[in-house]
Amino acid sequence: MTTTFRDLGVLPEICDALERAGITTPFAIQEMTLSVALLGTDLIGQARTGTGKTLAFGIPVLQRSIAPSNPAYADLPQGKPQALIVAPTRELALQVSNDLHLASKDMGLRVLTVYGGVGYDTQLEALESGVDIVVGTPGRLIDLANRRALDLSHVHALVLDEADEMLDLGFLPDVITLLSKTPETRQTMLFSATMPSAIVALARTHMRHPMNIRAESSYDTTMVPATAQFIYLAHDLDKPEIIGRVLQAEDAEKIIVFTRTKRQAQRVADDLAERGFSSSPLHGDMAQVAREKALAKFREDKIRVLVATDVAARGIDVRGVSHVINYTCPEDDKTYVHRIGRTGRAGASGIAITFVDWADVHRWKMINKTLDLPFPEPQETYSTSEHLFHDQGIPAGTKGRIVDPAPVEKKERPQRERGSRDGGSRDGGSREKASGDAPRRRNRSRSRTRGGAPVKDTPSQA
Repeated sequence: MTTTFRDLGVLPEICDALERAGITTPFAIQEMTLSVALLGTDLIGQARTGTGKTLAFGIPVLQRSIAPSNPAYADLPQGKPQALIVAPTRELALQVSNDLHLASKDMGLRVLTVYGGVGYDTQLEALESGVDIVVGTPGRLIDLANRRALDLSHVHALVLDEADEMLDLGFLPDVITLLSKTPETRQTMLFSATMPSAIVALARTHMRHPMNIRAESSYDTTMVPATAQFIYLAHDLDKPEIIGRVLQAEDAEKIIVFTRTKRQAQRVADDLAERGFSSSPLHGDMAQVAREKALAKFREDKIRVLVATDVAARGIDVRGVSHVINYTCPEDDKTYVHRIGRTGRAGASGIAITFVDWADVHRWKMINKTLDLPFPEPQETYSTSEHLFHDQGIPAGTKGRIVDPAPVEKKERPQRERGSRDGGSRDGGSREKASGDAPRRRNRSRSRTRGGAPVKDTPSQA
């Protein structure tokens, strides 16, 4: 018999909202977590990315919060946040907020998302008018707390989402600062795909007898079983052509291309757009509004390719991503796992392609060994390789562009000035010809003079 959210004790209002969104059956991490979290117990949840961790902590946070329409709300400090969810990136914070809004449509809870890169005014106004749940990034949360606009002294639940990523980004001191601003009696939930020693130490210091929950085996937690992986030794100049052909594969839908640098992301996005594919970059040099628009277009199928740096490796939860392509070899095994986790989500299948340059072969071998993968030697691959067409299901004869290249405009040769080899004059011929005036006639006859008199008139000397 299939377990439902109602069987796990979830409120009918939340169940109805999830059913309208087509979410009826809980994932393993949700089924194992909800029965514990709904009781207010501290817990550490570990599961690979894309397995539904957001609702695993989101439902308990919503269910244990009191809406302003509830008579019991009168006993609470008016307008003060009841729960705090900390995420490492803006994109992940927005994703969590969207899921919470979806699940709480019938409850009347006020959810606010705060992050950097945008103005303070809107966030300050929302906090002043009152909020129930705050989702945000560490830096902006601390800024608002220091301004005394964000009061965390009444928070009953604190969630650290993707805690290992916050460690990698250097947010651990900020997280500790936020923890110090919340009551010691709070419920603390920590969710992550991996558990480095620093995160374990944080849990031991700031959590009260937490329950450890691991949804799958250690191997499944690390890797994504529904994702087929291909490792190609490719030349940098041939990579856009390969991507263009992969985009025309039989099962290709939306694709995320991960690059190492911001400049590379912009260059690859421009190159794919020139080849006729709807693409957009996503990197840290873009304004926050531009990043949100790019993600919105990607979700709405208005663009097909998102070329992103690792800023987007966490937080992109988009349905229909069939391929993830590592344009260059990832820095380490954790980066590799987080990147390819953008496909094969929620039980769907996916394809992960990694391009390895000749200089990065040793780096890849270390990743391969750490993750115990069967790809110790990347296969040398070009856009014309037969195995590429076979692996990816690319129709024979497919080229890497769907529009003809733009014609190159010929520049007119500049006219030369006086002193050049063609004998042109700065004030004479060339300027007169350009204006259409008749050339000026000159008298070129000359006579020899001496002392101001013609030579023929000067008497000869004896």
